[in-house]
Amino acid sequence: MGRKYANPPLVEAVCEFRFTPDTQWDMTIPGLVYEKLKDEFPRREQRLFQEIELIQGPDGLQRQIRTSERIVFLMEDRKTFVQIGPRLLAINCLAPYPTWAGFKPKIVKAFEALMDTTDVKGLQRVGLRYINLIEIPSSQIKLEDYFQFYLFLGPELPQVMVNFIVGCEFRYAHDRDLCRVQLITTPSSSSERPAFTLDIDYFLAQPKGIKPEEVAEWVEQAHNEIEQIFEGCITDRLRELFQEVK
Repeated sequence: MGRKYANPPLVEAVCEFRFTPDTQWDMTIPGLVYEKLKDEFPRREQRLFQEIELIQGPDGLQRQIRTSERIVFLMEDRKTFVQIGPRLLAINCLAPYPTWAGFKPKIVKAFEALMDTTDVKGLQRVGLRYINLIEIPSSQIKLEDYFQFYLFLGPELPQVMVNFIVGCEFRYAHDRDLCRVQLITTPSSSSERPAFTLDIDYFLAQPKGIKPEEVAEWVEQAHNEIEQIFEGCITDRLRELFQEVK
């Protein structure tokens, strides 16, 4: 069981499933899934999304922007919603976060609704991502006072930074999974409060690395690893700001 905070920094959690090309898909699937979820997700909307894809071309890596249409099912408070696109299912949860005990059942319910609707041949990618916005009430700070994951500057470099991004990936489950961690300076609500985004994205790195029936177990393990990484990234000084509940 992870630590609990009265003032947690989490702004969004999302669990995304991308299915293999041989998974059956047609235009009727979103409507059939909605019928299974409408009691909990009654609001239905259609949205356009843009994704940036890096493609290796003759002149090196090139950015390609793809536009896709998704159907979105929302709870009444619009804080939790399900997205369905071509061979894609995502469950998003905005702050205030209802704890893992509240979020996981929605993930499992949406995934099972899709499994009951079409023949899922395999999972191309599964990801569980937690995005945290951390504002520190002090204009002059040392990163090492608040973070155990930060950008180190050697003594011969300028010590005052305007912006930075630092990240790495950790291996899990014999390279089946990866966890990408990034710390990024972020525009703040006040110039006197430096802000940072701590983005933790745990994902299946090997297509078909798990079977569809293993999803509930996988997301539980992914969540456990994310909790450990989050706690490993911060210091007790941040825990005081988050107001840890004993």
